[in-house]
Amino acid sequence: MDDKVGSALHTGLLITTTAVLAWLSGLSMLFPSLGPTAFVLALFERGDATSPRRVVGGHIIGVLAGLVAYHLLASGIAMTAAMEAGSVEGLRLAASGVLATTLTAGGMLATDTRHPPACATTLIVSLGLLTTVLEGALIVLAVIILVGSHRLLLATERWGARRV
Repeated sequence: MDDKVGSALHTGLLITTTAVLAWLSGLSMLFPSLGPTAFVLALFERGDATSPRRVVGGHIIGVLAGLVAYHLLASGIAMTAAMEAGSVEGLRLAASGVLATTLTAGGMLATDTRHPPACATTLIVSLGLLTTVLEGALIVLAVIILVGSHRLLLATERWGARRV
C-alpha cells in the first residue's frame, strides 16, 4: 500500500478507537489534540517521536499545566464564545493559555517528553473546555488508549508480514 494512503488509514484507525469509546460511553475521550497525536503516531510509526514516554508524558504535562493555569487564573470561565473586546474574563483566559503553554513547553523540555500536540491539550484545558481532574484523567486515558492501539496495529502488521 502507498505510504501516504497507509498513514492516512493508520491515523483514521487510531482516532476510531477513542471516537467509538467516546460515543459508547458519552465521556470526553475525543478532543482536538488527539488528531495531531494520531497523525504523529501514524507518520513516524517507530522512534523517539512516538515513544509512549514522550506521547503520554507530554500530554500528562499538558493536562497538569492546563489545570494549574486555569484554576489559578481563569476558574469559572470558558472560551466557548467570543469574549467582549478588552474584557477582564478574556484577559484571564488569555493569561491562562499563555501560562499553561509556557509551563507545558518547559515541562516537556525538562523531562525530555517533547510531544507538540500536548501544547494543544494544555490550551483545551487552560481555556476552560475540559477543566476537572476527571476530565484531565480522561484525556490521559484516551492518549494511553491511542498509543496502545498504535502499538497493537504495528504488532498486527508485523505479524501479518511474517505470515505472508
